[in-house]
Amino acid sequence: MTKKVLNQNAKIDQEFINTFEPDFAFNNTPINRFNNISGNKPKDIIVKAEKLLELKKKINSIEKCNLKDNAKNLILGSGNVNSPIMFIGEAPGIEEDESGLIFQGKVGELLTKMLIAINIKIQNTYLAYSINFRPPDDRKPTAQEIRRYSIFLKEHISIIKPKILVLMGSTAMECVTGSKNKISNERGIWKELILDKITYPIMITFSPSYLIRFPENKKYSWEDLKKIKQKIQDLDIKI
Repeated sequence: MTKKVLNQNAKIDQEFINTFEPDFAFNNTPINRFNNISGNKPKDIIVKAEKLLELKKKINSIEKCNLKDNAKNLILGSGNVNSPIMFIGEAPGIEEDESGLIFQGKVGELLTKMLIAINIKIQNTYLAYSINFRPPDDRKPTAQEIRRYSIFLKEHISIIKPKILVLMGSTAMECVTGSKNKISNERGIWKELILDKITYPIMITFSPSYLIRFPENKKYSWEDLKKIKQKIQDLDIKI
């Protein structure tokens, strides 16, 4: 009789994937993910905050935009503006549009849990969206809308200057890279973006909202998360 060899790593991975559910326990008080720039903040934080305010004004000044005309709030980004890692989602949903805050509800809970799995606290990251207004009925942004907002997003990236970019969802992928390929063919592979002579390593992965709808793909996101963790170690980044 041959003894069966157990793959302990596979067991650990499956246990993690099984916990990838949006039932994470949270305090009812919402997390304040915004940095207060008053007081004795480092100069670079103040400069970035001022640039972000200017970018927000620029986005708010656009005209004849179906997204802007039908949304309640413009949502730019939040978190640590000096974070070495920037996570870019697709677009605000109804909870974000109502509250004016980024990654709320089950989506925010799942993202928080995903980051905890690779020893990252969400408040130590910088979070943003590709599209700054909620699309009507949560429809996918059109190619024209993605092109329009990609200009603002690339300026946003240039302000934050992270060491690693994580693009969550096909809209984020198209907005930053211009690729219209299936995200399943693009995810999990390190790519590069060059903006203003700065090279940014990019990881494309599924969005938390997609994983809630299609939990069977969590195993792929877990593989992507492990690669992000390894890149953080390779670059000796402290988060």
